[in-house]
Amino acid sequence: MRRRNWLIALNAAAGFRRATLCSLARSAEDWMNIAQETIPRTALRLGLPTEALQRAWELQDEAQRLATAEVEAAARLGAHLIVLGDDDYPAALLDHPLPPPVLYCRGSLPRGPKVAIVGSRKMSSYGHDACQLFARRLAEAGIVVVSGFALGVDAVAHRTAMSVADGKTLAVLGCGIDVDYPRGHHTLGQEIARQGAVLSEFPMGSPPSRWKFPIRNRIIAGLASGTLVVQAAARSGSLITAHQALELGRDVYAVPGSIFDPFAAGPNRLIADGAAPVLCPDDILEGLSLSEQLVLFPSTKGMSTLEDRRQDHQPSTTASMSDPPAMSTPTIPPPTGFAGRALAELADGEPRSAEQLAQQLSADIDHVLASLLQLELDGWVRRLPGPHYASTQPSRPTAQIDA
Repeated sequence: MRRRNWLIALNAAAGFRRATLCSLARSAEDWMNIAQETIPRTALRLGLPTEALQRAWELQDEAQRLATAEVEAAARLGAHLIVLGDDDYPAALLDHPLPPPVLYCRGSLPRGPKVAIVGSRKMSSYGHDACQLFARRLAEAGIVVVSGFALGVDAVAHRTAMSVADGKTLAVLGCGIDVDYPRGHHTLGQEIARQGAVLSEFPMGSPPSRWKFPIRNRIIAGLASGTLVVQAAARSGSLITAHQALELGRDVYAVPGSIFDPFAAGPNRLIADGAAPVLCPDDILEGLSLSEQLVLFPSTKGMSTLEDRRQDHQPSTTASMSDPPAMSTPTIPPPTGFAGRALAELADGEPRSAEQLAQQLSADIDHVLASLLQLELDGWVRRLPGPHYASTQPSRPTAQIDA
């Protein structure tokens, strides 16, 4: 209890930089019981600012009072606190080097696989429809839809997930959970708390500030196994979330859009940089890990029958990497040029990632991804979880290969 109170008080105290605060919390066991005269030496050993460690150490006299005030204020809102080290602290956040010391939670943290859907506060009808399509299908499959509670794409993602029977959603705020921001979203927050949870790492009464939203975004990226960007400008907080997801080793997906649409600039740039373009929600479901697929589809041993549920004719990526590539008869002639070289590398039946192909072909990753996308659309390759790519043909194609 002493450690728990100390971390709650530390999180609520003013004057600490957020990164320093998270570092202090993660190394709490290494400094909580030291003598005051060893603070400089301990700070040096832990890589912490001496002044910050001194202030944190001195906070112990006020820890219980400050912690009690935060717990009681949250309880009046029907919320509770989850502290780093608690049994119900989200394990996925521990992958981040700076996990939040405290999470204020209104509702109950939904269990199961999670996918983040993020995008612009302003969106076109295309963005609105795409967001609804993906959020609904993912929620129907049992995915918890995570987003940032903002106007636009975030709000549509939350509401659409909740419109599905037993749909679950998780909202992460860039302010205190008792602050009505965006103004007028108070009712939405109450609805989310009934079908999921509203989370914030910021103390009660903490107002929204520009610097808090990138910090908030790391939680969105950390909680989800993948992040989907629907629409976003070239410089957008959604892209920050996507890049943080990449840094954590999570999958990043993007809905492609017109090159003339400024709100498609963000997703299109992500695709050019290597994010997976998604044309339907099942593209995301197929990319989930086997353990996540078994949670969602236990009776089918994962995604073995997903192909029967697809509503379009996109090439299937349902097989595991150990499965042999499915046979098909493409109606498009064998490719030539660089695409033919890429296909020839896959002719031995061994799945490869785009990065491996780029290395084997001594080519830029963007060039490889563009060729793989065209080969997939033409039926010459199939995309497998990872993502990896394999030829759909049983033997080396008779493609005319340029030197």
